[in-house]
Amino acid sequence: MTALEGKVDLSVRRADFPILATEANGHPLAYLDNAATSQKPQYVLDVLDKYWTGENANVHRGVHYLSQRATRHFDDSREKVRVLLNAASTKEVILTKGCTEGINLVATCLTGPSPYRLREGDEILVSTMEHHSNIVPWQLAAERVGASVNPIPITDAGEIDLDAYAHMLASGRVKVVGVVHISNSLGTINPVKEIARMAHEAGALVLVDGAQAGPHSLIDVLDLDADFYTLSCHKIYAPTGVGVLYGKQHLMEALPPYHGGGDMIRTVAFEGTTYADLPAKYEAGTPNVAGVIGLGAAIDYIASVGREAQGAEGGLRSNLAAAFGAIHEQEIGLARYATERLLEIPGLRITGTATEKAGIVSFVLARAHPHDIGTILDQEGIAIRAGHHCCMPLMKRLGVPATARASFAFYNTYEEADRLVEAVGKVHAMFE
Repeated sequence: MTALEGKVDLSVRRADFPILATEANGHPLAYLDNAATSQKPQYVLDVLDKYWTGENANVHRGVHYLSQRATRHFDDSREKVRVLLNAASTKEVILTKGCTEGINLVATCLTGPSPYRLREGDEILVSTMEHHSNIVPWQLAAERVGASVNPIPITDAGEIDLDAYAHMLASGRVKVVGVVHISNSLGTINPVKEIARMAHEAGALVLVDGAQAGPHSLIDVLDLDADFYTLSCHKIYAPTGVGVLYGKQHLMEALPPYHGGGDMIRTVAFEGTTYADLPAKYEAGTPNVAGVIGLGAAIDYIASVGREAQGAEGGLRSNLAAAFGAIHEQEIGLARYATERLLEIPGLRITGTATEKAGIVSFVLARAHPHDIGTILDQEGIAIRAGHHCCMPLMKRLGVPATARASFAFYNTYEEADRLVEAVGKVHAMFE
């Protein structure tokens, strides 16, 4: 019996995801690319179908029946996100098209007029393990104002070097720290609460990239005390094209708008324009209404796992806590099991051996390029990711051009982990 099966009927929950019944190249699909995007449960698909076929309308603009229904569901989803993050107010929940847009929004707005404006000579720190989306926006911002972007070193195990980080903060010039909560390539779970505390003591703002944390753990932005926190919602069983930016209310009120257009204004005149209150100030134009409603449905689905796990109906936050506890246990068990078995293969090396890890296993195999591994596994019906994972500076630090990555979700099974290991063993035999 696996970890999650003791609390939730895994076979039933796996059946909630219709795409998992797919055959790939004549084999049952083993989808182990969840760090790239998760699959969607039937419940979310049904909610989306209901919206498109019976509720499709623009939000916040119409007084008619369809618009009122769509607006109510859209706003309900924002409240569910607030609970998911434990934010103090829905004013702090900015709906974006993805995690990348959230980071770009903050980086761009910090170069505009505000008390927090970046200036020439300022320093921005990002860790060496960051995804490109938490590097390039800061480089663009730095170019605009004459600041610099400096990498925080990591250890050979793939953990942030906190001593080196403290030394960098001591320069007195650091204004922003950008750090990933869970590495998409290494699986490292970073101590973001401690990283934020240290940054604040040095007078710096902190943005946490939560793209990989959102699907696997319960986030508490009040406890973490991050100034900004982003989510990539297509990894949380929701549709693509939806993201979340959490920003502390006093900061978001002080920063300038990001985009101009409809819904983010209070008044418009050629003599000057005034802006709407949060969160509308940062949500110009027609949003991804269906995607946001789908996000609300995904949160409801996760909560249903929690209700089953704790055997009782609780509040939304309580249900989510129970769900993520069970989900984390299942995914960690799968990753550890896969890691132990993969290490039995000669010439295989795990990249990322941090003490605290999520359900991500990245590896390299002697004499076999990761792209070859990914291609051969695909012929066995096993979907993994191979490449630099949008982490080219990290690959350089590791001394490899790329890695192969298997990333687990709670709907994966130990049988799929065995298939992964057996297929990688075949790759080893082919290239030996």
